[in-house]
Amino acid sequence: MSARKNKAEKTEGREAIFCPDATRGVLRSLDSQDIAATKTKAMIVNTLHLRERPRIENLQKAGGIKKLMNWSGEIISDSGGFQIFSLFHSNPDKGKIGDEGLKIYTGANKQKVDLFSPEVSIQTQMAIGSDIQICLDDFTRIDADEKGVEESVRRTIGWARRSKEEFERLTGQSENKPQLFAVIQGHNNRKWRRYCADALQEIGFAGFGLGGWLFNEDGSIDYATMKFNAELTSEKYARYAMGFGKPEDVVVLFKMGYTIFDTVLPTRDARHGRLNVFNRDREGKVVLNMDKLPSEQEPFYRYVYLDKTTQHEDNLSTPDKHCGCHTCRNYSLAYLNHLFKIGDSLAWRLATIHNLYFYQELMGILNLA
Repeated sequence: MSARKNKAEKTEGREAIFCPDATRGVLRSLDSQDIAATKTKAMIVNTLHLRERPRIENLQKAGGIKKLMNWSGEIISDSGGFQIFSLFHSNPDKGKIGDEGLKIYTGANKQKVDLFSPEVSIQTQMAIGSDIQICLDDFTRIDADEKGVEESVRRTIGWARRSKEEFERLTGQSENKPQLFAVIQGHNNRKWRRYCADALQEIGFAGFGLGGWLFNEDGSIDYATMKFNAELTSEKYARYAMGFGKPEDVVVLFKMGYTIFDTVLPTRDARHGRLNVFNRDREGKVVLNMDKLPSEQEPFYRYVYLDKTTQHEDNLSTPDKHCGCHTCRNYSLAYLNHLFKIGDSLAWRLATIHNLYFYQELMGILNLA
């Protein structure tokens, strides 16, 4: 992925990119060389968490998170908008959200206030040194009525405008500036989601994130709203399906026009002993027909469980003999099962390496479609 592009450059035909979540500047159990060996090109970090630790001044001294991590790939920095939703919307004792930004209470009896504003978010992302930066957005509450949806959309637009102004102030006429993305909010209200998308495009950004908690009442993904959201922006802009990354969902969203994905699933699953393994034909080709939706064909992958089972304790086969990852080239299911049984940290490392490689192989399949 080449994130640093001229804003006028058209981006039709861009490659699918999967970014594992290195929220605090680390993928648990892996170093940067391990991550690069999985063919991972980019990771996503979280602005609000990195502002707390190691802090802006230490990031600046280090020359950014990439130098601190010794990472030669690219970095996307999430603005902190989802963390505002998940940590503060439901807990007003921690902070207050308003048009100015997030007021974080840091002292006893709310005596001290730390303002996390759109400007501060951009300043922090500059210290992080990310290649793609995200405007601070107001995540629409799941239970919001129309008035609540309107409020979050208008606040998201206002914050995006202020983020863009601060971004331009800090980058000036630099030719090697990062890309700046905005996030489309509005939950499943199409009127306000369209209003948000139109206003953000008028301000002008390099790409647009799919914001919101887009699930139906039965827990299924709201594909209809996701498709509607994709159609709101031109194909010349990147479309980022933020936080959605289950393999079958990635395929569906890619067909809709989204090309950037992130999720904690492959790393979290790995730590719980769950591997993603492709279903392949006799020649080793993944049995995925890109002319059909995943729901219209046999599953193209399966899960292999290692931590709470005796199924593989004497299985000397590798997880996937056709997989090129370090784990599958060197270790058997029996050994991986043994590592999980005895609780050795090597189990996390080897399982995580495999799952990340799986996702990158999936990106390769999408890019050849």
